[in-house]
Amino acid sequence: MSQTSTAPTTKAASPLGVRNFRLLWIGESVSLLGDQFTLIAYPWLVLQLTGDALILGTVMALMGIPRALFMLIGGALVDRFSPRTIMLVTNAARLVLVGVLAALTLSDAIQLWMLYGFALLFGLADAFYFPGQSSIVPQILDKDQLQSGNTIVQGTAQLSLFLGPVLAGGLIALVGGTASASADALPSMIGIGVAFGIDALSFLASVGALWLMRPRRAVELDADQRSVIQSIAVGMRYLWQNEALRFILILIVASNFFIMGPMMIGIPVLAKTTLAEGAAAYGIVMSAFGGGALVGIILSGVLPRLKPARMGTILLTIQALMGVALALLPLSTATAYAAVMALLMGAVNGYVNISFFTWLQKRVPEYLMGRVMSVIMFASVGLTPVSTALAGVLIDWNLTAVFIGGGILMALVTLLSLTSRAVRDMGMQVTGEFQAVSVGDAVRATSELPNLRTATGEIPIIGGD
Repeated sequence: MSQTSTAPTTKAASPLGVRNFRLLWIGESVSLLGDQFTLIAYPWLVLQLTGDALILGTVMALMGIPRALFMLIGGALVDRFSPRTIMLVTNAARLVLVGVLAALTLSDAIQLWMLYGFALLFGLADAFYFPGQSSIVPQILDKDQLQSGNTIVQGTAQLSLFLGPVLAGGLIALVGGTASASADALPSMIGIGVAFGIDALSFLASVGALWLMRPRRAVELDADQRSVIQSIAVGMRYLWQNEALRFILILIVASNFFIMGPMMIGIPVLAKTTLAEGAAAYGIVMSAFGGGALVGIILSGVLPRLKPARMGTILLTIQALMGVALALLPLSTATAYAAVMALLMGAVNGYVNISFFTWLQKRVPEYLMGRVMSVIMFASVGLTPVSTALAGVLIDWNLTAVFIGGGILMALVTLLSLTSRAVRDMGMQVTGEFQAVSVGDAVRATSELPNLRTATGEIPIIGGD
């Protein structure tokens, strides 16, 4: 089967017919739905114990520290031990963590200092899980199945964001109440504890599915593989020396700071200060963004594949519309108007993310996939605390200016990237094929890659097409 063929085939249209992918999808879908219970229960537990929004902010921010610090290391370990192994270990660890948290909560033994500790451990697990989760699909699907496979995985994840919070919130409210008639008694922790318990059980599905999977391992690393830090440097050099990948990385960082930071902080402020419906408007606008993302993901799976010669230009032109919509967002006080802008932004985000993610999986060699994906995840997730903090400072100065300025800057950066021919021609670049030379020649050519060999004993030259 040609790796560069874009013609649809029966196999490409049915990734769920692949046993490994089917197991991954079932296990991760159950686990992702369970995660929503913890994402709702955890902050609610902090508020139940303290009633302090500042403490809640510090606890949640603490998750981002190990995630940012260790994500690149996580990517290196994914390449060394395989995505399946890292996901299996991290999900087993999270099963234990959430299970202990559920037991402590149900027994009313939970204390604030424990929540800080759990936050650090959850962030640490995420740092290793995310690179594995973003690298495993290319190991279990053919390249011409990746678009459909990513659509299924990401669409299911987006759907869990709709169902999970509603189910978790309803459960906590239904099982809630007071622990006793004493005036000093804390509100009942039963609903929160049960929510944690459901998440713990959901990890069993993921661990079981991963255990049953047998993904291929196309690349073997030498036993004398260099240190983790040197391994990370190899992945970063590969990414940076490839012009198209370098521009895409810059765009991801720009999107984090110009779009996601202002949205995460600015939308609730806009709802509170400008939109008549207040908190309800906040929910409507964010739901519109989530719904738009789901629409974009679905469209990426059902619309015809972009022609390679036009792929880069079309994707980045569409991406620029996200900045335009953000700039237009504060120009009306009507909630319906804000929801429409958010819907457009979400649709663009969903469509472009799937298209780019699939292109990236096809282009990057498997033995570098974990490291490259860890850099991408760091740019999009690891830097989020910095982008939200900066957005908070600027929004405190002028909310409208942040929306308009961020949107215009995002559109300009995106369109300026089209001045690069490598970006415009990204769809034309050969995928999965890299110039290779003998080990001795490669060592003399670059000291960065003396021990990274493919299964054939040759070393791909970084940036080779």
